[in-house]
Amino acid sequence: MSKGNFIGGAWSARLGEAMSSIDPATGEVVWQGAAAAPEEVAAAVAAARAAFHPWADLSREERVAAMRRYQAALTERKGAIAEAISLETGKALWESTAEAGSMIAKVDASIAAYDERTGVKETATGFGRAVLRHRPHGVMAVLGPFNFPGHLPNGHIVPALLAGDTVVYKPSEETPWTGELHAQALEAADLPPGVFNLVQGGRDTGAALIDQPIDGLLFTGSAAAGGYFRRHFADRPHVILALELGGNNPLVVWDAVDPEAAAAIVVQSAFITTGQRCSCARRLILPEGQAGDRVIEALVGLTDRLVIGPWNGADEPFMGPLINARGADAARKAAMALGGEAIRTPGKIAGLSDAFITPGIIDVGHHETPDEEIFAPIVQVRRAATFDGAIALANHTRYGLSAGLVTDDLTLWDHFGKRIRAGVVNLNRPTTGAAGTAPFGGLGDSGNHRPSAYYAADYCAYPVASFEADRVVSTVSEMKGLKA
Repeated sequence: MSKGNFIGGAWSARLGEAMSSIDPATGEVVWQGAAAAPEEVAAAVAAARAAFHPWADLSREERVAAMRRYQAALTERKGAIAEAISLETGKALWESTAEAGSMIAKVDASIAAYDERTGVKETATGFGRAVLRHRPHGVMAVLGPFNFPGHLPNGHIVPALLAGDTVVYKPSEETPWTGELHAQALEAADLPPGVFNLVQGGRDTGAALIDQPIDGLLFTGSAAAGGYFRRHFADRPHVILALELGGNNPLVVWDAVDPEAAAAIVVQSAFITTGQRCSCARRLILPEGQAGDRVIEALVGLTDRLVIGPWNGADEPFMGPLINARGADAARKAAMALGGEAIRTPGKIAGLSDAFITPGIIDVGHHETPDEEIFAPIVQVRRAATFDGAIALANHTRYGLSAGLVTDDLTLWDHFGKRIRAGVVNLNRPTTGAAGTAPFGGLGDSGNHRPSAYYAADYCAYPVASFEADRVVSTVSEMKGLKA
C-alpha cells in the first residue's frame, strides 16, 4: 500500500519499524508502511544539504515555475488527497475537499508573499545604492500535524521551497498516507533530487530529525511540544524555530440581538472539525442574566441538530470522529474534570466507533479550571457582570492564538480590539476564520512570534542589507582624524 520514504529524489527501502494508519470512523487499516530508521533520516538531511546551494542559486522564476508544476500536480490529485484526508482523520468530505483546495491556493499566496515580504529592494545613494536581499536558511525540517495533514505542512513547505530552502518533511504518524500523496505531488513537479525529502514515522523519527544538523524547524502542534523544542534548541540559536501551537481561545458574546445567529457562530467556532482546530473556541463568555441564558438555549438547540457521522455516511455530517478513540476518551475525562454543570455531556454515540464524541457544553461557573487546550468539541461557559469583566476573563490564559467578539454594538469592538491579547481576533465571525493571505499565529504559549500563513515568508529567509558601489573609489578625502 505504501512506497515508503522519499529521500534524495527516490523512494527508499523501508528500514524502520512497521507502521499503519487507521480510519478512526471504522478502525480499518488504510495505509501500511515503515518508519524511517535513524540512518534514513540522516540520509534525508544529507540529501537536502547537498541540494541546498544548487536549489538556492536558481532564479526566482525557476523556483516559481517548479511550484507551478507542483500546483498542477496537486490539482490533478485533489480528489485523491481529499479522500485520503477523510479516511485518515475522519473529516467530512466537504471539509477535506476544502483543505485540498487550500493546498492548491497556497502556491499563489506564497508567491505573492515572497515577492512582497522577502523580495529585493534597491535605493539609490550618493556612492551607488543600498540593496535589501533575502537569503534562504538552508535545510528546513517540517513536522506536520494530524488535524490539517495537507494544508498546514504545505503552508511551511511551499514558502520554504520558494525561498530556496530544502526540506525534510515528517508527517504526523496518524496521517502518513496524506503525507505520501503530498510527496508524490512534489515528485511529479520534477524538483531536483534532494530538494524535498519525506521521512515517515512517529516520535523516534522526529527526535532523530531534530538531532540532525538542520537550519530550521517549522512545526505545527501542541504547546507542550513547542516548549520541548524551545528547550531542545536553546544551545543551537542558529536553528530558526517557527512554532504554531494551540490555544485556550475565548469567544465573547455580548449585546447580540439574535441569539440563534450568535449560537451559529459559537458552533462553528467550537465544534467545527470536531473541535480539532488550534483556533477553536474553548471558552464561551456570556453576560449574566437572561441575555446569556438565551444564547445557551439557542446553542443547545443548534448543537442537538448537528449530524455526527462518518465522512461517507448516508447523511452528510457536520463533524466526524476525533483522530482516535484514545483522544476521545481523554477529552471526555478532561471535560468531566472541569467541574460545574454539564449542559451537554461529551458522550459516545451508539452504533459508531469510540472515536466519535458528542459536543460538550460545560458551565464551569466562577471556579478556576486548568488553562489547557482540550482538543475536542468541548466548550466551557463562563459569565461576566460587565464587558470589561468579560475581556478580563478572555485574557485569563497563558495562550493567545485566537479570540472573537459577537455583538451588534460596534462600539464594543474597538475596545475589545485594544484590550484582547491574541494573534487572530474576529468580529461576528467564528474564531476559526483565517486566510492564507493574512498572518496566522499567536502570543504566549501559542507560538514564538513567528506567525505562519502569509508571514511564513519571513521565517523562510533572512534579510541581507548591502551598501554597493560599482567601482573602487578613494574615500580618503572623507576620512576624519588623518594627519596632513
